[in-house]
Amino acid sequence: MEPIPPDPLSPAAVLRAQQGDDAARERLLGALQRVLRRFFERRAGVRAEVDDLVQNTLVRVYQGLGELKDPARLQPFAMKAALYELQDYYRGRYASREQLFDPERTPEQAVAPTAGEGIDAERALAGLSDKARRVVELRAYGYRYEEIADALGTTEAAIKMQVKRAFERMRGALGALAALWIGGALAPPPGGG
Repeated sequence: MEPIPPDPLSPAAVLRAQQGDDAARERLLGALQRVLRRFFERRAGVRAEVDDLVQNTLVRVYQGLGELKDPARLQPFAMKAALYELQDYYRGRYASREQLFDPERTPEQAVAPTAGEGIDAERALAGLSDKARRVVELRAYGYRYEEIADALGTTEAAIKMQVKRAFERMRGALGALAALWIGGALAPPPGGG
């Protein structure tokens, strides 16, 4: 195979990346990352969200690379993906993430801790299936139900039900742990509880 062209964004290098050359693809994405970071920093400022914007744009480019018909059009293709991410940013996708609240409590109750809430959540999470734990973790990281459903290959309704059931199971586990702790069978959680 011929050596990768020196310019990682040249049509020849893009073609190599499209044909499955991992080194060409890595160089291409690395070069695009620098271009995209400058693009987003000029429009959104130097913020933590810029990392997300760059990463999501690179994912779009990576996923669509095989569909690109003209390798000479990579940069316009990438900038169009960046524009879509920027529009999402301006719409508030990156700033306002859905909150993860217990469906049985109001958001105000969920934010204000009450006595006995110092129980180790890891113990409660350990009682969940791997899939349920993954769903709860993704929600805690701020992913929307739709995004989790896409990532796990299921429906949004199924993810919402999984979160509801996970909370019910965790509530039961936390209640049992609290009873053991209050009864003296368990040491109090770190930090006093």
